Amino acid sequence: MNRLFTMIGATLLMAFSLQAVAETRIGVVDLRQALFSSDDARAFSEQLERDFGDEENRVRQAQQEAQKLQERLEKDGAMMNESERKELSGQFQRKVQEFNQLKQRLDATVNQRKQQFVENARPEVDAAVQELLEENDLDLILPSEAVVYAKPDMNLTEALLDKLNQ
Repeated sequence: MNRLFTMIGATLLMAFSLQAVAETRIGVVDLRQALFSSDDARAFSEQLERDFGDEENRVRQAQQEAQKLQERLEKDGAMMNESERKELSGQFQRKVQEFNQLKQRLDATVNQRKQQFVENARPEVDAAVQELLEENDLDLILPSEAVVYAKPDMNLTEALLDKLNQ
């Protein structure tokens, strides 16, 4: 008898759970795509290029100089005496080290600025997501990274982008 009540209870619980899931309205957004496609992100990217253009050129120049030294070492190294080869190899190693330091410094600074942009944009993104939730009468909005498949009409990324660009 207990087993019968348990079976009936489990069946009823499953039926109500399936009904609750069927009534849940869900939307999906790609937060990163919406944020980094926004007008603010484009302006931020242009500002980054202006702020770090000179440093990027120095990194590129150091890379080109290291490549030239490497090519010279590979091309002429066999014809050089030991001291010339060591000197050229040392120059190459110093140039590679300079390139790595410049690139790491630039990457760290740019990543820090990007992280700051994301943090500053967070309240605006949260507000836009909340508006989407209310306007579309949704119970839940999931990030697209957490979803294996969603119908195209559930994807609200473009609507989020429109809200961010307002």
